[in-house]
Amino acid sequence: MSIAGKKFAEELANLVGKKVTVETVDGLKFSGELSGISENLNIILSNVVGGENVSKVVINGNFVKRIELVEKLFDLKALAMRLEKYFPNNVKLMEELGTILVMDKIKVTEKGVEGTGLATVRVREIFEEYLRETAKRQ
Repeated sequence: MSIAGKKFAEELANLVGKKVTVETVDGLKFSGELSGISENLNIILSNVVGGENVSKVVINGNFVKRIELVEKLFDLKALAMRLEKYFPNNVKLMEELGTILVMDKIKVTEKGVEGTGLATVRVREIFEEYLRETAKRQ
């Protein structure tokens, strides 16, 4: 697979679990949580809102016109910059993995903080503060 193909697949995978709106070639729109997606853009949406009284929809990729992300992506770069203020020269942002590594031992993702020790406690506090601030802005 080409580099562009790999990047495309990564971007699609990053949408799984997010709230999206899918527009079909005939103009229908479905909004819900993206539960699954294939390379051919076959889509499974859960917790579908609006329209008919259904909770899950499977859409054939041949009929997908557009997929729109309706929730803001987690800004790892901004969080890494904030962590850098408290842990100078000890923060590595690995965007392709969706991970921040602090002091080569504390892993931070949009789902939380993994590690042990006092530094982990401080990283978790900074992470939670960041989440509260970004939730207020949305």
